[in-house]
Amino acid sequence: MRVSFLCAVVAVALTIQSGELLAKEQGDWILRAGVGQVDPKSPNGSLDGTDINIYADTATTFIFDATYMVSQNWGIELLASAPFDHDIDLEGLGKVGSTKQLPPTLSGQYHFNPIGRVQPYVGLGFNVTLFFSEDTRGALSGSSLKLSNSFGLAAQAGVDIEVSENVYLNAVIRYMDIETDAKVDGSKVATVKIDPMVYGLNLGYRF
Repeated sequence: MRVSFLCAVVAVALTIQSGELLAKEQGDWILRAGVGQVDPKSPNGSLDGTDINIYADTATTFIFDATYMVSQNWGIELLASAPFDHDIDLEGLGKVGSTKQLPPTLSGQYHFNPIGRVQPYVGLGFNVTLFFSEDTRGALSGSSLKLSNSFGLAAQAGVDIEVSENVYLNAVIRYMDIETDAKVDGSKVATVKIDPMVYGLNLGYRF
């Protein structure tokens, strides 16, 4: 997704035609919807007291966010998504489980060029990651897996590209500080540091 994501943004930016520009203004709402991919760092830790590495795989789903422009340059964004579904692997043992997660994130944004056709921005905020529907298989088949919810900082860099009146193509890259305690049959077995990069490609509408 990372290659196609960047290629699509560059292609649109190069083919945009000239025309009247509509600036972002105080009081505007920008709604975006598209596809996001969570790409965890690798590995994500090890089983307590061992050298056995833990791996969480990438996951892709629908994402959506809403930004309220407090001023022409400053905005507040809330990110939401459909559930991301991750497989969990142990080194040498293969796939041992899976989990779903939701990563709602609230961020403050600064928009550098709100009157231009290409409008980059950066943001910093707070992420809550909710894990649920944990399942086990393989070497952990029959055991109970539980992952604690995570609370951490999030950062982003993105760009809105105006393609027609009030309509934007949006590309965004985020970093999220996500860490969870893994328990098997009630006993903690690892601290899993997911700390992913999150890539998003969206269409946005301003009103």
